[in-house]
Amino acid sequence: MRVSEYYNLGRTQGTLDFVDVDTVNDVRVYIDPSTIRHLCDDWGRECIVMLTTFFDSVLDAVKMKDNARTSYLLGNLGEPNETHLGISRGKSAGRGFGKQMSVEFAAKLAASKAAKTGLIEDLEDTAFFLDRVGKDIVSDITTNIIRGPLIAYTQQMAGVHGIPLMDGVESGSVWNPRRLEWEQGYTELPVADGEKLLLVPKVIVRRDMHLSRSDYYRNYLAPTLQAEEESNLESKLVRVLKDGRRKVTKEDIEKQYGSSKPDVTRETLKRPSVYAHYRDIKKSIAPTPISHRELSEVANTPPPDYESLLQAVLETPSGKADAGKYHSNVEALMSALFYPSLSMPEMEEEIHEGRKRIDISYTNNAKDGFFRFLTRHKIPSKYVFVECKNYGTEVTNPELDQLSSRFSPLRGQFGIMACRSFTDKARFLSRCRDTALDYRGYVIALDDEDLTEIVSDVVSTINWTPADPPPTEPEVPPRIHDYPLLHARLKALLS
Repeated sequence: MRVSEYYNLGRTQGTLDFVDVDTVNDVRVYIDPSTIRHLCDDWGRECIVMLTTFFDSVLDAVKMKDNARTSYLLGNLGEPNETHLGISRGKSAGRGFGKQMSVEFAAKLAASKAAKTGLIEDLEDTAFFLDRVGKDIVSDITTNIIRGPLIAYTQQMAGVHGIPLMDGVESGSVWNPRRLEWEQGYTELPVADGEKLLLVPKVIVRRDMHLSRSDYYRNYLAPTLQAEEESNLESKLVRVLKDGRRKVTKEDIEKQYGSSKPDVTRETLKRPSVYAHYRDIKKSIAPTPISHRELSEVANTPPPDYESLLQAVLETPSGKADAGKYHSNVEALMSALFYPSLSMPEMEEEIHEGRKRIDISYTNNAKDGFFRFLTRHKIPSKYVFVECKNYGTEVTNPELDQLSSRFSPLRGQFGIMACRSFTDKARFLSRCRDTALDYRGYVIALDDEDLTEIVSDVVSTINWTPADPPPTEPEVPPRIHDYPLLHARLKALLS
């Protein structure tokens, strides 16, 4: 039974910010530290500090041959069954990083030339150079290191969706990045089927790691070995072509050098600059978060039904009595529509010491599309704010001023006003432009008609197929994160 079913949330995976795992079994996705390193919000930065300080501490202990410190650091890594992610078959059983594995990992790291020479810099490097360490182990270790932020995230999502928390639950080992020590304590967490539960954001999980040993071997190490052999006049692997060019195939390279993890490690230690180059390139490229489609396939959950989510908004009666229902339906629709650009929704977030509230705030971690366009145009949008007005009457200046008063250079100066309809839409859009011209922030108003258009665009993008026969110029498929209506509204504000 999934979390959404266990707690009767009335939601499906597409409208949830976290992985809707089974409360007993595991879902085959993994937390990828490389993905976390590309988050730009406060939660992501906290995780990055934890990952960096922990693994630097481990490497320092290894290089100083401080076995007691190494054992202490790695020995506190437990079995993170509470996330229900990974490769266990049947009931979650911690088949990844258990106590025995922590001992083995410490021994492997201590004996590793790659660690001693600095080839291993980050946790994800270990999957390249340590035997029996793969994406499942890296994911489990990452879970342990960022357990503190995951607890906070779980509590946030519990507040958003009304998931009950139990007090006095053992937290497990929590890394303190200031004291560089593990801490134990008690906290509030959901408990399902008698076991504590940690929710994990969709934006940090993947089917595979961003750093791929097969990619590295195929596109970086093997070509380097080919070039070396082709320039070696005494190489027995070289075949001279009819045009006089010297050629060595990748098949011959694999036969000569091998392609297993020990083979890759051995040859990389001789050429550390090759892996350093690969790592630098991968660090400069933001990993693509797992898509709705991928998560549906791996977790066996239905993809988002955008039209049904829209219908729930449209069928909500206008008026104060159904304001909460409208608020919830808008959040469900927008969380599905704007994923993965917007994540970690906070409902009725308090600011200014509780004197003001924001209906919905999202973290903007967009890597492309409209919400990335905002940051490129230097519109502060670290967080995106949404105000929901389920009025049966016209939305006017006070409501617009209310939203703009939530803006700040630190939090963000972009928001969306969701409402039912306008008597004179052009007039209200002009008011939004006036707000922008007065340097009070950027507000895009979306009524039922606008939301219908956005959903139509997204559905048509998902269902897009190339023309048959193809035109003379190759077609460029539309991108789901572009949202033409939002671009048009913003362009009007900026003009």
